[in-house]
Order: sequence, then C-alpha cells, then structure tokens
Amino acid sequence: MTKKVLVTEKLAQAGLDRLAEKGLQVDVKLKMSTDELIEAIPGYDALVVRSATHVTREVIAAASKLRIIGRAGVGVDNVDVEAATEAGIIVCNAPTSNIVSAAEQTMCLMLACARNTAQANASMHAGEWSRGKFCGSELYEKTLAIFGLGRIGGLVAERARAFGMHLVGYDPYCSPERAEQLGVALYDNMEELLPLADFITVHLPKTDETIGMFGPEQYAAMKDGVILVNVARGGIYNIDSLADFLAAGKIGAAGIDVFEDEPCTQSPLHEFPNAILTPHLGAYTYEAQRRAGVQIADYIAAGLEGSVVPTALNMAPVPPEVMDAVGPYVPACQMMGSMLAQLGGEVPKRLSLTASGKAAPADATILVAGTLQGLLSYKNLATVVTPVNAEAVARRHGIRVDTGAHASAGAYSSSVTVVADGREIGCTLSGEDQHVRLISLLGYKVDIAPGPQALIFQYEDRPGRVGTIGSILGDAGINITTMQIVNDPEAGQAIVYMNIEGELDDSVLAKLRESLEDLKNLWYVKL
Repeated sequence: MTKKVLVTEKLAQAGLDRLAEKGLQVDVKLKMSTDELIEAIPGYDALVVRSATHVTREVIAAASKLRIIGRAGVGVDNVDVEAATEAGIIVCNAPTSNIVSAAEQTMCLMLACARNTAQANASMHAGEWSRGKFCGSELYEKTLAIFGLGRIGGLVAERARAFGMHLVGYDPYCSPERAEQLGVALYDNMEELLPLADFITVHLPKTDETIGMFGPEQYAAMKDGVILVNVARGGIYNIDSLADFLAAGKIGAAGIDVFEDEPCTQSPLHEFPNAILTPHLGAYTYEAQRRAGVQIADYIAAGLEGSVVPTALNMAPVPPEVMDAVGPYVPACQMMGSMLAQLGGEVPKRLSLTASGKAAPADATILVAGTLQGLLSYKNLATVVTPVNAEAVARRHGIRVDTGAHASAGAYSSSVTVVADGREIGCTLSGEDQHVRLISLLGYKVDIAPGPQALIFQYEDRPGRVGTIGSILGDAGINITTMQIVNDPEAGQAIVYMNIEGELDDSVLAKLRESLEDLKNLWYVKL
C-alpha cells in the first residue's frame, strides 16, 4: 500500500518531487488549523512541517498511522517531541540546510548596522543626499562575541575572521579544541564577555534557558555603542528592554531577523531607524529552501522504509562515518526478522543481535527496530516499529532483547547476526550496491544472496536428495535459480538453501516431505 505524506507548509518543489520519486503519495494542504490537522492526520504515515504548524500532543494522539515528522528547517520548538517519542514517532529536521544562509544573513545585518545601510537607502529614496549623516564603523579589528558555536556560529566565526575581527565566544557545550579551531577565545561566563564586545550575535536554540537570556542586566554590562544581531530565535533578546537601551544610546544598533510571535508587524523596535528589522529571512534563500526540501524528503523516505534517519532528534545520533556502514543493514535486519518469524513459527521470547566489524560502533537500537519490524510484520501484528519505540514494542510482545558488538567480523568487513530463541541467521553486505548475503543459517556457514522465495531443507546427508527435489519442483514448474548445500559431517546432517521462481502450493510441499526420508525440517520462506 502506498504510504501517504501530508505537507502543511510551503516546501520547495524539488522536495515534493523527491517525495514522489520515492513512490510516496504527497498531499499539500496549507494553512491548516489545529482542528483541521487533527481531523486529517489519522490518514497519513508522515508529516512535513516548517515553523508555523504546531504539532501538539493532541495532534500526535490522533495520528494513528504516523511514523515520522519532518521539520524542513532547523528548530523543532513547534513539535511536541516528548509526545512523539511516547508514540514511537521519529522527529527529524534538516539542520544543515540553511546554515550558510543564516550565517550570511548574520554578516549582512552586522554590516547594515555598522554602515547605516538601511537608513542611507531610505534617505536616498526620499530624494536626499545626506552623506554626512551616515558615517559608519568598520568590522576590522572590532571584537565580535558569538553566543553559540554550533554549525551556524562556526560559519559566522569563519566569515568574521576574514573581516579581521577579534573573536570571543560563549557556549557551555563547545569544546576548547573546537573553539581553538575556529579561532575563538572561549569564556566560561557571560559576565566577563559582555564588556569586551563591539558586536554580539546569538546562535542558540529556543529553550527555557535561552528565552530572555539578554535583559536589562546584560544590556547594562555591555560596551557603549554595541551592535546586537539575532538570526536565531525570537525572544533570546528581551525586546522591550532592548528598545529602552536603544533609546538611551547604550546600544548603538540592532539587527533582528526573528521574533517571538511571527508574523511581527509591530514591536517596540519598529520606531527606531537604527533597529534593522527583517521578516525571518535567515533561511530564506533559494538554495536553502531547496536543500531543506530535498533533505527532509530523503529523511522522510528513509524513516518510512525503516532505515536510518541521521537527524532524528529523539533517538541516539548516528555519526556520519558509522551511518554508511550501518544504514544498509536496516533492511537486511528486516529481512532476517521476517525469515526468523517463518523459521520459528511463534513470536520469540528472546532476541539477540550482534553487530561486528564496521557495524559494531552503531547504536544497535536501529538494527533491533528493523529486526522487530520484519518479525512482527510477518506475524501480521500490525505493529509499527521505529528506533524510538523498539524497546517498548519488544516489551509489549514479551520479547527480551540483548545486543552485543564485536570489533572483528572475521573474513568480512562487517556483519550482523540475529538469534531468536536459539535459531540463528547472519548476514553481510557485498559489492558497491551493498547487496545482502546470508553467511550463517541455523549454525551452518553459508554464502548466498537470498531471493524473494526460498526453500530451506534440513535432512540427513545422503546421495540423490537434490535430484529428488529437482524432479518434484521441475514437474510442478518451479525453477531453481541458485542453491547452496552445506554439510555437517559430525552430525551427518546437511542444510540446503534454494532460491526458487514460480507458484509453489501446499501440494508440492507435501510431496517433498513425503519423498525425502529422514527430513528434519522444510521451510518455505517468502521475503
């Protein structure tokens, strides 16, 4: 069944096209009220929003099919991430889509404030030539204080360094090594930093700690004539007191791109010509809009496929160097889960997963979720399993899950092995296309690519068995495409894995069972 994606805000056409290319049905419904969203959301598997749509706990409670919420941008303060996590819904964003645009807008506002660009432009359009009124300041050798040295703050540091600025910064989560790499003198507290800065820019998320982070006490501690910039989140600067300090001349100018309530057409800053105000343009470039649309489309598709979503906010992050090694194993684990369900017959009481080699460093929750999805989907238990709710799903179905990791995968660069109530399957990935190959099955070492249909035989090793199997299948019009036989001389047993093509019914299986003496097991597996 085709999965459905609801897009509630304007998304770049390239993003919509990418979703369609992934075989998803895309419905664009703009400017929905919360009540309208609650009414519509039960029919959708994925939701794509920007900043205006509020995905509340009530919306999530109504989202019976929803597996993933994608924010085509950076901040997700409009999404109840806690409620989504409780529901097993992945929440992801596109954090790198607009970082260049936001950094450039920061530099734009710094320059506009320093050089009185907006005021001079307005004067020119009024028919004036008032050059003497608009003498500005250089950025060269001025001190810039950067609050928040993440992706955007780091790019601002690089650009400001090119202007010859002295850089200081405050970020409790920034390592001294990163600050040194950026050329930023890192300070442990704001109080020491504020009197040093000629310019201050903030690149912080909207949290209880950052809202109102700058108020009268902080403004009073700043250097006279300081220029403030905000292209992050509205509310980090207290706007009312900022207006007071602008009026008093303590703050020389402010460049503000974001506001607590948007759209913002009136504020205490609107009366000041030295307050350069822009309507949330930080991410609003053609390039950033396209990147955000395409990135979030790829992440939505990955989440719906049960694969790795690298920017998921409510699960353990996967480092880029690990993601390439682990990502393709998610569908492989789904396949192994489905096969184990068909080999075992019952939902297992215990499931053990071991990642080896290059796959070992990953959070195994991603792989466990894929395995559970394959296992429970085959059992028609109608359970949506994501890395967010994998532990809860396992617990609900009475499955004890253990995970492990080995630095070496033996002869392979990586592998994953799953054991369900003693039945074991292992696989690796091969070739440029990362095709799945089975490397172990029920304790036997094998090496074969699984097809859509397979027969697995376990019997006493005697001559003529394969001939009997081939004759029965041939008479039924069943073609054997690939096959592998593995012997266990000590036990006198053999296992045969046989990929087949054609319609195989119960009568053929019954004939195989009747014709093969000492047949221990015969499984017909569909993947």
